[in-house]
This record gives sequence, structure tokens and C-alpha cells, in this order.
Amino acid sequence: MLAIFAFPIGVFVVVMFWTIYAYDRELVYPKLLDNFVPGWMNHGMHTMVLPFILIQMRTSHHAYPSRRSGLATTCTVSVAYILWLCWVHHVTGMWVYPVLEHLGLGARIVFFGSGIILVSFIYLLGEVLNSYIWDTQKSEYGRREREA
Repeated sequence: MLAIFAFPIGVFVVVMFWTIYAYDRELVYPKLLDNFVPGWMNHGMHTMVLPFILIQMRTSHHAYPSRRSGLATTCTVSVAYILWLCWVHHVTGMWVYPVLEHLGLGARIVFFGSGIILVSFIYLLGEVLNSYIWDTQKSEYGRREREA
């Protein structure tokens, strides 16, 4: 679950939210929301995800699936989420994220496609990071056991 969902989607949320927020906060988190959602809750949803995911990766070894099936599943989840966003817009006439209101159809397609590419890259980054953390420790542990 961490490999396919939590790491790539969680890191994507943090990166995209704060990047768009820095550009123009009204596109993702209108100032009006400050009246209803306290700042600590915003950080809980859009910031603290990253440290907790990294702590989880560091404290527990996660077996990654084959690269092909991992990427396929992560992309499938991403496409399903995009379809859900489009369905909500179709039913309500409103986009879940205000940034989508400001994009034309072509720009929205590019935005969604770029998001899927970014999530795929983050999946690969997670795979490399997990391998770096755990393969190094396994080899050190194995070497110490052989020497003992």
C-alpha cells in the first residue's frame, strides 16, 4: 500500500498543493476556507503527509511489486481519481479544485497528463529511496552476521 498508493499520491499532494498555493493560493485553497478550516488542519492535510510517509518508509521495509505492475497500478489509481473529478464536475457543474475552473479543455488534459507523469516519477523515486534505505541496511546486517 505504501509503495503504490501512500508514497506517490501523498508526495504528489504535498508537491502540487504547495506549488500551486505558492503561485496563487486561490487556485487550490481559497482564503475563504480559513474561516472554516484552521491552519493546523490545512497543514495536517497538505504538509504532514510527507514527514509521516518518510518516517514510515524509514521504519518499515516495504516490498515493492515489479516496476511494471507498480507503475500500472499507480497510474490506474491516478486515472480513476481524475475520472472521479470529472464525474463530480459533470454532476455538480463545479470543479473540486478551483484551478481546474481556470483551465480550458486542452490545458486540463495537459495538466492531468502531467500529473500522471509526475506521480509515476514519484513512484520510481520511492522505489529508489526504499531500495537505498533497506538494501544498504540488509547488506550491512548480513556482513556483520557473516563476520560474527
